[in-house]
Amino acid sequence: MTSDGVIPVNIEEEMKSCYIDYAMSVIIGRAIPDARDGLKPVHRRTLYAMRELGNTSDKPYKKSARIVGDVMGKYHPHGDSAIYDTLVKMAQPFSYRYTLVDGQGNFGSIDGDSAAAMRYTEARLTKVSEELLADIDKETVDFVPNFDESLQEPDVLPARVPNLLVNGSSGIAVGMATNMPPHNLREVCEATCRIIDEPGISTEELMRIMPGPDFPTGGIIMGTEGVRDAYLTGRGRCVVRGIAEIEEEGRTPQIIITEIPFQVNKARLIEHIANLVRDKRVEGISDIRDESDRDGMRIVIDLKKGVAPQVVLNYLYKHTALESTFGIINLAIVDRQPHTLNLKELIHEFLKHRVEVVRRRSEFDLRKTEERMHILRGLLVALDNIDAVVATIRASRTTDEAQTALVTKFALDEVQADAILKMQLRRLAALEQQKILDERDALAKEIERLTGILASEASILAEIRKELVDISARYGDERRTRIGYATEALDKEDLIEDKPMLVSLTSSNYIKRIDLDTYRNQRRGGRGVIGMATKDDDGVENVFVANMHDYLLCFTDKGRVYWLKVYDLPEGQRTSKGKAVVNLLNLDGDERVTTVIPVREFSSDHYLFFATRGGTVAKMALDEFSRPRQTGINAINLRDGDELVDVKATDGEKELILTTRFGQSLRFHEEAVRAVRRNAMGVRGIKLRHGDTLQAISLVENDHLLTITEQGFGKRTEFDEFRGHGRGTMGVRNIVVDARGGGVVGSRAVSDDDEIIVMSASGIVIRTKVEEISIQKRNTRGVRIMKLDDGDRVIGFTILDSDEEDVEEEE
Repeated sequence: MTSDGVIPVNIEEEMKSCYIDYAMSVIIGRAIPDARDGLKPVHRRTLYAMRELGNTSDKPYKKSARIVGDVMGKYHPHGDSAIYDTLVKMAQPFSYRYTLVDGQGNFGSIDGDSAAAMRYTEARLTKVSEELLADIDKETVDFVPNFDESLQEPDVLPARVPNLLVNGSSGIAVGMATNMPPHNLREVCEATCRIIDEPGISTEELMRIMPGPDFPTGGIIMGTEGVRDAYLTGRGRCVVRGIAEIEEEGRTPQIIITEIPFQVNKARLIEHIANLVRDKRVEGISDIRDESDRDGMRIVIDLKKGVAPQVVLNYLYKHTALESTFGIINLAIVDRQPHTLNLKELIHEFLKHRVEVVRRRSEFDLRKTEERMHILRGLLVALDNIDAVVATIRASRTTDEAQTALVTKFALDEVQADAILKMQLRRLAALEQQKILDERDALAKEIERLTGILASEASILAEIRKELVDISARYGDERRTRIGYATEALDKEDLIEDKPMLVSLTSSNYIKRIDLDTYRNQRRGGRGVIGMATKDDDGVENVFVANMHDYLLCFTDKGRVYWLKVYDLPEGQRTSKGKAVVNLLNLDGDERVTTVIPVREFSSDHYLFFATRGGTVAKMALDEFSRPRQTGINAINLRDGDELVDVKATDGEKELILTTRFGQSLRFHEEAVRAVRRNAMGVRGIKLRHGDTLQAISLVENDHLLTITEQGFGKRTEFDEFRGHGRGTMGVRNIVVDARGGGVVGSRAVSDDDEIIVMSASGIVIRTKVEEISIQKRNTRGVRIMKLDDGDRVIGFTILDSDEEDVEEEE
């Protein structure tokens, strides 16, 4: 200290000291529960104040405002809102596994609705909370002064119920937090009894009794590994799923959610699902309704036809709070210090507390019983000498003189003499005398019992065990949360039938998949049915068949490639337009998908054969495209003004036929084109006349080459009609191209028992057998395959080969 009375202080040390004091105050006095009764100070003070107010379960409700005022004025000098919020939460059956307050009025909802103002609601203690307060008047716990030292409040409650495990707790302190899940009362009591019987029992054995938390909102815990970690170390995590059932009996399938994870807001969950549907992040949901009532929770999700309900449900589990993780942190106050406790330590701390409570309660009861026994002995002496006692009292001038005479004459003490003087005359009756004798005998037995309890800790533990069995029988109930097997995130492919689908792509890049059974077989020359609703300036450009599990390599006009799975495509109706590819792929600017081919596996001995509008070709190994990226990769390097028009999958030993719009076709072996790495430039495949463009690549396989023109004409041609030419030449005429037939749309190798699906620019689709299309020479126009309206044109066709037809028949 300086001469002027100033004490120099190191500011750093002072800040440290002050902050540590503040932190410990928050930890001990606010945020972390006591390991003994499982309560924080505000909860303990609220329950104690309600008891002192006579607000017990067998009495009428009292206004919450009155309770809050008592708590705040006597024990908890903080804001009334904090106390009321505590009261409200202890009354919410979706927050507490076993509620400690019985509320009457609006105490909030699982939708996040707040409780009514405290002046409108009423409350009282529940029977379970009374068990926490039982024996508090028997000197079982220490009392400490309240905030102004005008009253005494309990430092901890006696807590017959292992409340910390039963109801759990959560709180954020300074530098630490606790998050303890609730458990089933029956299981906790049984596990505690088992530890009393077998102190060395393993955690694995305890988990057979307590398999995991039991949340008030139910749900299912996926696997026990995280729970086991928490039981062993005090920290772990458990994945909790809501309970949902799939109903497919009605016109459309439904997902019915009847339970949600603990601490999940139902209204926000529904809102989140609705946002996912609005943003088209989840497909197949047509409506969401909340049909919950006083009988239970019921969220109904209507699905569209043809949607796999399990896939939608799995998506909801993955992307919404319908599946949540509960991080377990078993942090509690032990000896006024925060400690992370495992399961056995939590139970031991409760048992240690109960041993002390039962010991102090038994000592209190024994003392009171012995005091009463002492008085009864004096009364019995008086009854045995009633005439002398009466004479002595009558001979005394004052009460004090009478008391002194009784002590002297009958060898009594002052307490006994006082009791005799206060004894009523009616106690002299014979029956009243017998009651005193019966009471003496009962007290003797009680003294013997209490002495036996206090004889050893084993006797005290036996008493605790008896109480736990009674608590379990009176308040225990069935488990609400199920324990399930741990599962990885479900793979969509495990839930989706691998069946062939028709995939169509429009010139405006709308894509969809349709079940092949949508189109019935028609004879050649039919008008077909509407296959897709398109805009006036849009038309179907590419159609093909792929299995649901296939990869789709989406090649763009800029020579880039993107990946999709067939099941990721939206399933549309026959007349629906589909979904814009830009919503499925991360395309750049005006980039447009021109070719989509299905691939099941990426192997190095298979190839992709590329053809560009300008007649350039390139061959690349299929495994060059086995590593997908969200932003796509470069497939082929294009010259200025050129674009990619077609890609075919080959095995390296195929002959190919390139077909142009003007009807020229060039046949050559793919060995004439050496394999290059991805993003190469390629070489000339066919020499083009001025104005001509390359339309398609066909593999020389199956029985014939099918060529179709824009005006619906087509024919099959023998492959022998096309003699081999060197790569880079003009080839030979394939089909007559004139105003009536129009330019070539494409050519494909077909078998006689195949079927084809032809689609027009206006969205008309026809499915017909290949054998109905005649075989003609090269220098012909072909036959009418599809009748078209004025201004309409054929823009694409796909082949249904015989293998795919066999699959359909088996299904």
